[in-house]
Amino acid sequence: MRDNFSLKAFVVLMKASRTLEEITKKDISSHGMRTSDFTILEALYHKGRQTIRQISEAVLINTGSITYVIDKLENKGLLERSNCSEDRRAVYIQITDKGTKLMDEIFPKHQKVIEEVFEDVSEEDKQILIDVLKQVGNKGENRK
Repeated sequence: MRDNFSLKAFVVLMKASRTLEEITKKDISSHGMRTSDFTILEALYHKGRQTIRQISEAVLINTGSITYVIDKLENKGLLERSNCSEDRRAVYIQITDKGTKLMDEIFPKHQKVIEEVFEDVSEEDKQILIDVLKQVGNKGENRK
C-alpha cells in the first residue's frame, strides 16, 4: 500500500500539538494560573485594549466562557472593562498595571520554555513550519 503522507503529517501534527499543549499547560500552572486566564492576559499584554469579541477570536475561547474568565480576572485586579464611546454595545477590556506587572514577571519564563522546545530547529525550518501550517490552516478555513 502506498504511503499516505497527508495522513502521516496529520498524525504527527496532532501528536506534536498535544505535547506542546501539555508543556505549556504545565508551565502556566507552575505560575498559579489556568491556561484560559493566561491566554487572555497574554493577548491584552501584547495587543493592548480589545473588545471581548476580539479577545475571543484571538484566544479561541467562545464568548460565553470568556465572560466568566474575564470576570474572574477583573475581580483579581488584573484587567478592567471600559465602555466604548462610539458604540454603547461594545466593551473594551484592558490589562491593569497589576496584570502588566504579573505578565512582565511570568511571560519571559513562559517564552523561554517554548524556545527550549524549538532550540534544535533551525530558523529556516521554523519559517518553513510557519508557512506550511498557515497553508494548511487557510485550506481548512476555506472548507468551513
